Amino acid sequence: MAWLQRLFGIEKPEDAQVNPEPAASEDTSESTDTESVPPERQGLNGEYDQNGLAKRVALAFDEDGRFDEIDSIYVAQLGGTVVLKGEVLSQEILDELVDTARGVSGATDVLSDEVTVG
Repeated sequence: MAWLQRLFGIEKPEDAQVNPEPAASEDTSESTDTESVPPERQGLNGEYDQNGLAKRVALAFDEDGRFDEIDSIYVAQLGGTVVLKGEVLSQEILDELVDTARGVSGATDVLSDEVTVG
């Protein structure tokens, strides 16, 4: 089962991106009142989403074939920190998951101390 489906109960949206452009204008002129969406709150299409970072990390895992057989890891977020929980077979797999999560825009840190290896 895909990561997005398993963790969030959603199918991958058609134009979903791991690192989307924010939906709000980033015009910095004085005449704009529009604030851009913080990177950790950008959804799969750049829209505001409270769990946007976690969903985009799940999408990154979906798009990486190395993680297709993993179904014992869960992804959460605390602000810009990605939190991984669960169990993996090896430290190498955990390191790959952490590296992938770090590559998602808005991820300021990745905590994996709640992951059991073995």
